[in-house]
Amino acid sequence: MRLDERQRAYWHRNLRLTAWLLGLWFFVSFVISFFARELEHILFLGMPLGFYMGAQGAPLTYLLIIWWYARRMNALDLDYGVADAEGED
Repeated sequence: MRLDERQRAYWHRNLRLTAWLLGLWFFVSFVISFFARELEHILFLGMPLGFYMGAQGAPLTYLLIIWWYARRMNALDLDYGVADAEGED
């Protein structure tokens, strides 16, 4: 099965979006966590910033990544005419 140019463009945009969001996930999960000890002296809402980022900031960021991915993929599906039909079971 050969892909036409439109399918290749769709797949390329999908991979680019996924790569950017995985990069953001990596940054939040590993880079910020790596510097958590240096952030301990900064207080945010009465808690050390490193703790806050691990306990509150990272999970909220993950939810935002999921929301953004779903929103962008719905728009991408509509742009390329591959959106699911409404009311389809």
